Amino acid sequence: MAGMLGGKERWVATGSIGALIAGMIVGELLHRGGATATVSGFSVAGDLLLVRPLMMLVLPLIFTSVVAGITSLGDPSRLGKLGLSTSAYFLATMLVAATLGATLVTLVGPGLGLAPADVTALTTSGIERFEAAPKLTQAAASGEQGLGTAWLQIARQLIPANPFASMAEGQPLGMIIFAIVLGVALALSGDAGNSAARVLNGLNEALLRAVGWVLWIIPIGAFLLVSASVGKVGLAELLGPLGLYMSVVIGGLIIHMFIVLPTFQIVLGGGNPFKFMWAMREALATAFATASSSATLPVTIRVCETEGGCSQRATRFCAPLGATLNMDGTALYEAVAVVFLFQLYGVQLSFGELAVVVATATLAAVGAAGIPSAGLVTMVIVITAVNASLGSAKLPVGAMGIVIGVDRLLDMCRTTVNVWGDMGAARIMTRIAPD
Repeated sequence: MAGMLGGKERWVATGSIGALIAGMIVGELLHRGGATATVSGFSVAGDLLLVRPLMMLVLPLIFTSVVAGITSLGDPSRLGKLGLSTSAYFLATMLVAATLGATLVTLVGPGLGLAPADVTALTTSGIERFEAAPKLTQAAASGEQGLGTAWLQIARQLIPANPFASMAEGQPLGMIIFAIVLGVALALSGDAGNSAARVLNGLNEALLRAVGWVLWIIPIGAFLLVSASVGKVGLAELLGPLGLYMSVVIGGLIIHMFIVLPTFQIVLGGGNPFKFMWAMREALATAFATASSSATLPVTIRVCETEGGCSQRATRFCAPLGATLNMDGTALYEAVAVVFLFQLYGVQLSFGELAVVVATATLAAVGAAGIPSAGLVTMVIVITAVNASLGSAKLPVGAMGIVIGVDRLLDMCRTTVNVWGDMGAARIMTRIAPD
């Protein structure tokens, strides 16, 4: 595959990997030198160079790619098979991820054995160092309303009163549903629908060409963003009191990314997963640098259709939907983080309570879409659900201040797994919807 890459693809593929390594080294040097102004400058520059250009393309690309994917199915009845298969795959992999996370954190016990005074110090330090109090207050207000409220918000997004307003507000789920409905209607409209479909296909190809221009910037943007992320926290956190917790999260993500998801791909006929992963390295590097499935989506669609050998139909359905709903890494992370915090506060969860963690983490990962401070809100939802099943021992919401400082580094890792799951779905569903 490497020999088939052109100059731009070779620069992006190799440059992105080098940028991630260089970014970690430079970020650690900046952290040790206390260069907070430089770290902030790198963060702003990375946002302007990479994240904002990609986000500018995301919503229009979601709309045109979903419509193009649906109209290319030909027979609209094939959408039902593709939709059900994709939804089942997403739910199954997230459930496995959350179960894996809960199992690992229970077996390793990273939160056991720490003195109560040290737990209090960690909580206070995390909130003060990262000015997390406003975020925790906002998350508590949203998350303590429960999983039902989060799902009600998702249901309202599924049926937007104004899909264009949803687009303007950055809520992709309603736009995806509108695009699916429009795509089916165009597919059933004969020649008149074919004319409109060709226009939207042309717009989609133009947007993908614009994505190709942004790809030139990925290595530079990745270097700046990774340097800023590491520079703010420092790699020393890996060896501090939270080191074992981070190791469990990262270890679980590695197992899920390199063992669980490849097994799904092999069993379901998606071909060689590791050859596919190497071909997808541009998107994986972008996901790690930006820590955003949505920002990575334009790159995900492009590399799936070109280097990845995925069908346009499967890619343009699975990738936008997955970037909104499929969160394997998030489900695993939520399960580990919540059990870890309960361990720190001396609460041993029973099997039934762990089952609540797994189920709620899986559902909350889906429900995170469109919710402000999504990662913290979903964690509050899981904590609230477990607290409801306990007696007098409750975990305070403020305990999340312990993990908030290292969340950015873990977010980069779990986003990479989220995007890898989306691309694996596109590869597997190519069997169902080939071009």
